[in-house]
Amino acid sequence: MTGLGAIKGVNKALLGRLGKLGIFEPDDLLLHLPLRYVDETRITPIRDLRPGEAAQVEGEIIHAETQYRPRKALICQLQDVDGGLLHLRFLHFYPSQVAALKPGAHIRAFGEPRPGFFGMEMVHPQCRPVRENVPLSEALTPVYPTTAGLTQPSLRKLVDWALHNADISETLPAGILEELHLPGFAESLKFLHRPPPDARLDALQEHAHAAWRRLAFDELLAQQLSMRRHHARRRTQGAPRLQAQHRLTSALLERLPFALTGAQQKVWAEISSDLAQPHPMQRLLQGDVGSGKTIVSALAAVQAIENGWQAAIMAPTEILAEQHYRKMLDWLSPLGVSIAWLSGTQARTARSEVLAKVASGEAQLAVGTHALFQEQVQFARLGLAVVDEQHRFGVHQRLALRQKGTQPHQLMMSATPIPRTLAMSYYADLDVSVIDELPPGRTPIATKVVSEERREEVLGRVRDACLQGRQAYWVCPLIEESEALQLKTALETFEQLTAALPGIGIGLVHGRMKPAEKQAVMQAFGANEIQLLVATTVIEVGVDVPNASLMVIEHAERMGLSQLHQLRGRVGRGSAQSVCILLYAAPLSQTARARLKIIYENTDGFEIARADLALRGPGEFLGIRQSGVPLLKIADLERDADLLDLARNIAERLLRDDPPAAEVHLKRWLRRAEEYVKV
Repeated sequence: MTGLGAIKGVNKALLGRLGKLGIFEPDDLLLHLPLRYVDETRITPIRDLRPGEAAQVEGEIIHAETQYRPRKALICQLQDVDGGLLHLRFLHFYPSQVAALKPGAHIRAFGEPRPGFFGMEMVHPQCRPVRENVPLSEALTPVYPTTAGLTQPSLRKLVDWALHNADISETLPAGILEELHLPGFAESLKFLHRPPPDARLDALQEHAHAAWRRLAFDELLAQQLSMRRHHARRRTQGAPRLQAQHRLTSALLERLPFALTGAQQKVWAEISSDLAQPHPMQRLLQGDVGSGKTIVSALAAVQAIENGWQAAIMAPTEILAEQHYRKMLDWLSPLGVSIAWLSGTQARTARSEVLAKVASGEAQLAVGTHALFQEQVQFARLGLAVVDEQHRFGVHQRLALRQKGTQPHQLMMSATPIPRTLAMSYYADLDVSVIDELPPGRTPIATKVVSEERREEVLGRVRDACLQGRQAYWVCPLIEESEALQLKTALETFEQLTAALPGIGIGLVHGRMKPAEKQAVMQAFGANEIQLLVATTVIEVGVDVPNASLMVIEHAERMGLSQLHQLRGRVGRGSAQSVCILLYAAPLSQTARARLKIIYENTDGFEIARADLALRGPGEFLGIRQSGVPLLKIADLERDADLLDLARNIAERLLRDDPPAAEVHLKRWLRRAEEYVKV
């Protein structure tokens, strides 16, 4: 038997528990690093204990009893050689503990002392019996991430086995270690698993020690090597060469009532060049809310179509997908392009007709929701797949659309700008274009943070805006009442606003309405037949009504930064001064207060995204907790940003100058590194 099964005492049940921690091979044990450390290398006299400072004491149990009031508890008195007394309190205990802590037992207890009713006490300390001349621990004791049924002593024993039996040889050339002032791999592992008594606990706990930095660098380097390998591999795959014909694309540009901004022209040139290559494009197009990504995607679709191939545009919500569909009809139908609409709510007959047109190639462009990547959707010649708001889709959903053709080109778009460290890490295998300029005529949006107590003032502001010929949004987070959250609902708010604002046309749109109903309300709002639109966050993306200049977001403290920024971007699309009012209910949590402060002080989507990453972490920011792609296990993108730069540079150098060293390093981290790649 090989692997973990070769270790004495590791049975099937234990293998299952280790698997829950991501430990499948001996190497995984090496890289299962401690969460924290406890200092069991010294004994602290009881008289020197300080509240809140964890310590180890040694002494004899002189009294033990089980109390039943005010609740059941095992209370023991421990006396050390200096006569100091400490109470040990156990609220959850077993008969074996009662037997081990009888008067006369000599023990060591580790815990956090605190003042109690009868003096200093420890609640649920770690206790172990002490026999004569038992030496103290020679290293700080690691505390590992664990799971039910797997004890700390068992984990420590397994890690010790791995340190003596697994491969801990060096993978990096000595010159690189010297250049970066990093310690060796084996030295770092041994230090982190068994730190000496004089190691600085604060540096260890905060991952500031050189040993932590070495392993974080190794992980980032493996990720960069893997990403670059995927990037290179993609260039060996064949894709249709969609060279610019300047027929439909030029006709589209001539018909537009506006000129492309300099930033749009730049990214369009990058995308057009990619499409003409014989290998599949995988480009991420980033642009803040309202920067004009949709017209760039339309130009890309047209370049595919004028080469005789089909294109598909997928969006995460029906409202956004329909917005794209209508814009494409407006822009491309006059050019003779046949466009199909596909959503999950279509009637069966209409859906069958659309599927037949897509399968035959009659439909040159298909626009829709996730319905586009369902199994029954077959394309005749899919040359380009465009995924809007790509972070809202799971990895496998994006891959499913790409697999509808023989290696089609793929353009992913995001109005949630991705911070530099995140783009370098999780998107390092993609080419990235950024529209960093807003179209002319866009007015800055003033943001105001207002307490729920001033609701009447906000109502007056909405009334004035609507009576002056402007339009407004009122966004609510829930559709139905939830006593637990006590949030206002869209239905209730709609009724309240209808009563409070007579003479003003008010519409309601939410995710549970039938598509035709939503479409009718949105068309009425776009035509200014409705002045105030009450909505849930279904309007977060894709709604474009230039006359709307006021946005009220209810319970803004409950929403994430990117969502608030997206909602705010629904206004400011015309020439009138626009305002976004963030209504909040007190008291605010620390995180909610931080979010509102950030959105109030910033209009730059990239700065907001950077702050969002710091607040939420990369998993929530990218949506990869839901999509199955694991996070970096050791490195932290905020803390280790400097290492990420180094890892990127060293990866390029190794692949160029020392491919064997790159392969050796990648082999150690291969399973993890391959998992990081976002397909």
